[in-house]
Amino acid sequence: MFSSSRAGKYQQGSFSKHRAGKSTSKKRSSFREGSMMKGIETLSPGQAQHTPPVGTNLTSAIVTLCVGREKRLFAAHEDVLCHSPFFQAACRGQFFETGAKRIDLPDEIPEVFSSVLEYLYKGDYSPRLEYDKRRQTWHLGSSETGSPEGTIYHPGAQIPVLKDTMIYCTADKFSLPELKRLSLRKQGLQSGISCGTILSSARFAYAYTPDSDSKLRAHYLALIIRSRQTFKRSGTMQQEMEHGGKLFFDLFVAMVNHMDDLAGIK
Repeated sequence: MFSSSRAGKYQQGSFSKHRAGKSTSKKRSSFREGSMMKGIETLSPGQAQHTPPVGTNLTSAIVTLCVGREKRLFAAHEDVLCHSPFFQAACRGQFFETGAKRIDLPDEIPEVFSSVLEYLYKGDYSPRLEYDKRRQTWHLGSSETGSPEGTIYHPGAQIPVLKDTMIYCTADKFSLPELKRLSLRKQGLQSGISCGTILSSARFAYAYTPDSDSKLRAHYLALIIRSRQTFKRSGTMQQEMEHGGKLFFDLFVAMVNHMDDLAGIK
């Protein structure tokens, strides 16, 4: 977790009126679905009822996992871990040549890995995705961490990043597509996120996802454009744009597409 002093410089401006998963405009989407924005997905009520992996054997061997710089120890059943191709290769390959049931993950963040492990056992992670039958809407349950905006300080990037964004990137590394879809859905339900946190999380998404995976990147581009009135007054946005990067070229392309579509409506 990051301290309040570490995160302070990112708290310029705030994002509160726009949820990431919905547009406040009643007009048709102004982004070109066939290019930058086509990756956004939503889950139906049936799709979001996650369950533990079928065929899980809770009597299989216990594997010890040493995670992060602080070397926090986790324990998990081998069959549960092996639902990830990454861990399947680790469990049945070179890691066990000595017979030791141990996997070292020094580059992972313990708080993020804990959520991945929770998903492998329960089909979801905290805060859980909940469905309000009366209102027919999805929402996030109460968080157990208490961290502001659901953020985690990433020691490598040295910035606060939304936990769900980090889970998405970790799920991509571990080849867990359903977890990627779930974490993206949860990001679409968040609100009240500061401009600085959105921008730092967007930069993290660009740094830790391949160019071939546009879904998370498109999520942030759409989010920034929808809340552009807030971002254009943000000192953090100005500083980030001065640093540049692929994020802002993609943002420029998405904005041009948005303007072209508006011109087409007229």
